[in-house]
This record gives sequence, structure tokens and C-alpha cells, in this order.
Amino acid sequence: MNDQTTLEFLASQMSGDSGEPLYRRLEEAIKQAISASTLRRGSVIPSERDLSEGLSISRVTVRKAIEGLVADGLLDRRQGAKTVVSSRVEKSLATMTSFSEDMRSRGLEPGCTWISREISRPSPAEMMALGIPAGEKIVRLRRLRTANDTPIAIETASLPARFVPDPDAIGASLYEYLAAHGALPVRALQRMQAKPASDEERRLLATPEDTSLLVMERRCFLADGQIVEFTQTKYRGDVYDFVIELMR
Repeated sequence: MNDQTTLEFLASQMSGDSGEPLYRRLEEAIKQAISASTLRRGSVIPSERDLSEGLSISRVTVRKAIEGLVADGLLDRRQGAKTVVSSRVEKSLATMTSFSEDMRSRGLEPGCTWISREISRPSPAEMMALGIPAGEKIVRLRRLRTANDTPIAIETASLPARFVPDPDAIGASLYEYLAAHGALPVRALQRMQAKPASDEERRLLATPEDTSLLVMERRCFLADGQIVEFTQTKYRGDVYDFVIELMR
């Protein structure tokens, strides 16, 4: 997309008066441009001057919007006064959000390709993680997760079958399904480790041989303490960052 097309898209997204400050409206318009692939990952956005003149707003407003998106990890500043759409995705470890929520908050369109979904007996690791006996059935869901159609992660979720009696009824978002059935988790314990990708994982994620994966294991709990979900998500290490905010 050329700058003129981008400016026209941004102007259309900012039309009307939402009551939001101009810089917030520009931030949201740029997020929408990324989501719609008007601005693609790694592409250079129009300069502050071009944005200011093309959208009839001050350069101070433009700069504030860009700085906010840089701080959020959506844009990167490069040498030569260029600003590009970040090729990496950040995930906060301080909040419990779904993959779909993470992607949408960054102006990206989440998607998934089902690898398998089945009702099965639990493995020893799943029994321990979910706190269930060997005789209790589980639902195992394996999906390739995408952002703007780019493979990002391989996710395997295991849940006691009583929470998901029909795994075929789950759409693109597991958490939307759980929320609709009164089983949305309220807290989670998670741990992370790095590991090399297997041949199958490299094929699914379309990554080179030397790519490492960031593996996140999460146990999710209901308000009454029941464990509703154990998920192992293997993220591409070349496009995904985890961020932790520390305070004292």
C-alpha cells in the first residue's frame, strides 16, 4: 500500500466525532489499518509530516499517537526517522487474556486452524495438571493460532469433558465458549520455558531450522477453585515477546 492509500484509510477511520482525543483516534485508526493489512508487518508508515498534513492534525498529536503505539509494541522506530509496523507480537505475563484478546488488542485479526479435537483419557501429565482421576474423560483441543493469517503458535488445551461435552461446538475462541457456558476461568498459574522446535512444529509454523519456541504452560481455575483448563502453547520465538511489568 502507498502512503496515499494509507492516509485515505486512516482519514475514513477518524471521520466523525467520537469524543475521544485526536491522538487516541489516530492510535485506533492505525490499529485498524494493521488489522486490515492496509499497513503490513514490517512496512514503513507515513512520516509525521505526511500524517499531519494528510489528516489535518498537528504534528504534536501525531507524535503522541506514534509514541503510544511504540510503547505498546505495535510500532518500532528505526534509524533515519522511519517508523515501521512491528514484526513482533508482545504478550504480557501480568494479565490473564486469551490469544484472541491479545491479538485484537494489538489491531490484529486472530484466527485458528484446527489440528485435532477429541474426547480422550488423560495422560499422566494431564491428570496431574487438571487434578482428575484416570477414569475421567478429557477434551483435548489442538490448534494452529494465527495473526492476520500468519502462523504464531501451536496450542494444545486439555479440559475435563464435563466442561466441554461437545468439542465440535467450539468456534475460534475457547474462552468465548467457556464464558457462554458459565465456566470462564478467573485466575491462572503459568510457567514458561524455551525449547527447540520439532520437524512437525517447524512445518506448521513455517519457521527455519534454528528457530526456538517459547513454551507457555497454563493452569486455569474457576472462582470455586476447580481447574477448568490446562494449556500448553508453543509460540514462535522469532515473532513473539513476553513482557513482565515489575513494581515496588
